[in-house]
Amino acid sequence: MVAPPDNDVLWARALHYRYDDGSPGLSGVSLGVREGEILAVGGPRGSGKTTLLRCLSGLLPAKDGEVWFNSVPVHTMSPVARERLRRDRFGWIDPEPVLVPELNVWENAALPLMLRGTDRRRARTAALEWLERLDIGDKARRHHGELTQAERQRVCIARALAPAPSVLFADEPTAPLYRVDRGHVLRTLTTAARSHGITVVLATHDAQTAALADRTVSLLDGRRVRTVHLPPVAGAAETEGRAACSLSV
Repeated sequence: MVAPPDNDVLWARALHYRYDDGSPGLSGVSLGVREGEILAVGGPRGSGKTTLLRCLSGLLPAKDGEVWFNSVPVHTMSPVARERLRRDRFGWIDPEPVLVPELNVWENAALPLMLRGTDRRRARTAALEWLERLDIGDKARRHHGELTQAERQRVCIARALAPAPSVLFADEPTAPLYRVDRGHVLRTLTTAARSHGITVVLATHDAQTAALADRTVSLLDGRRVRTVHLPPVAGAAETEGRAACSLSV
C-alpha cells in the first residue's frame, strides 16, 4: 500500500470495477484531486464517469485498487464508517432530482445539516441562503409536487452545498435544467465551491460544463485517456459517437 501525495485530498490508484453482468465499469483508473480543485471527469455516456464518482465517494466499493481521502484509506473502511464519511464530509448531486415528498423545499435543503445535529434554526438559515443564491428562495415553503424538475434540481444542489462539504461529487448536475439556466447554476456552484474551499469532482459529457473546471480528466470504456472531444450541448447526440481519444500511458 502506497500513501498518497500530501496535497491530494482525494487519491485513487488502479481502480477496477465490474458490474454484476461481468461488464467492466473501471479498468485501472488512477488519479489525484487537489484540495479546493474543481475537477471535471469527461467522456461520453457509458464511459465510467458515474462509477468513478461512486468509487471515490465510497458509495461503491471498488473490486481492486485504493481510494484515499485526506490520507485515510477509504477502501479499508467498514460500510458504517464509509456512510459516516459520506454524511459528514461529502456532498452528492445526482442527475435526477430526488426530494423527500413529506418535507418542504427549505426542509429538504436543510436535511443533511439536521441529520448532523445542527439545530433547526441554524439549518434553516443556511438552507435559505443557498436557495436564494440558486434563485429558488421564493419556493421555500413549497413541496415536491409543486415544483418543476428544474426547480427540484436546484433544491438538490442547495441541499448538497448547505453543509459546506469537504468534497462535492456532482454527477451531471445540470442535466435536468433548461439550457438558459445551466450556465447560471454552474457558475453559482463553482463560485461557491471556490469561496468555501470545497473540492468538486464533476462528471459531465458536455464540453461547456467541463470548461468551468480547473482541470479535466477523460474516460473512455472505463479507462483514463489523454483526449476525448466532448460534444457541446447542441448536437450532443449527433457528435457523441464520434468522440476521439488516445490511450494514456
